[in-house]
Amino acid sequence: MAHMEIALKDMMMLDGALGAAVVDYGSGMALATLGGSKTLDMNVAAAGNTEVVRAKLRTMEQLGINEELEDVLITLNNQYHLIRPTRGRRSEGLFLYLALDKSRGNLALARHRLKDIENELEI
Repeated sequence: MAHMEIALKDMMMLDGALGAAVVDYGSGMALATLGGSKTLDMNVAAAGNTEVVRAKLRTMEQLGINEELEDVLITLNNQYHLIRPTRGRRSEGLFLYLALDKSRGNLALARHRLKDIENELEI
């Protein structure tokens, strides 16, 4: 089981990683962040992406979709933003957030690695 700091370091080891966070989507607060830049404030991104997760979960409920949300992908001109809600009993109500440089990152590998990190995460 990995703690948040290890999870963040593992996310940042991915090629093209720009920033990573573990976020409580109940409060919208980042519990821990790593990376980011002047143009990518990880705390602002955490709060904003909380609204994305809440909206998607609410829409799924309204549609009667009884499946789990695996991840959300936001594609920008130069970046990928991955959001992966956690499902472990020790980390329920959280999501992993990863921003990747599109030219250096491998989206398939990042999705696979986030799944592994989620499974190892212990809060």
